[in-house]
Amino acid sequence: MPTVRNLTPHTISITDADGSTTEYPPSGTLARVSVIQKPTGNTILEVPVMANSYGEVSGMENPNGDTLIVSAMVLGALPKGTANVFAPDTGATALRNEKGYVVSVVQLVGLDS
Repeated sequence: MPTVRNLTPHTISITDADGSTTEYPPSGTLARVSVIQKPTGNTILEVPVMANSYGEVSGMENPNGDTLIVSAMVLGALPKGTANVFAPDTGATALRNEKGYVVSVVQLVGLDS
C-alpha cells in the first residue's frame, strides 16, 4: 500500500465502500498555491472587486512517489497528468454532520492525463 501524505492543514477522513473510515492527519508540510490579485475596477457593497489568478505551487516535493492529498485549489493549479496527487471530493457524495460540515469523503478527485 502506498504511503499517503496529507499536505493540507486538516485531518482528512476517507470512508470506503465497506463503511470503514481511515483518517489521514496533516503531515506537517503544507502544499500552497500563490494567488495574484488585480483590481477589476468594479465595486460591490462598497468594496473593491478583485480578479484572482493562480501561480506557483509550493510544498509539493515528492521524492518518494507517495500519494499526496492536497486542497482542491492546489490540485487545480497543477498541470494535467500530475500523478499521485488527489483532493477530497467535498461535493454531493461527501458525508456531512447535522450542521452540514464535511466529516468524511467517499471519493477523491485527481487530474486527467
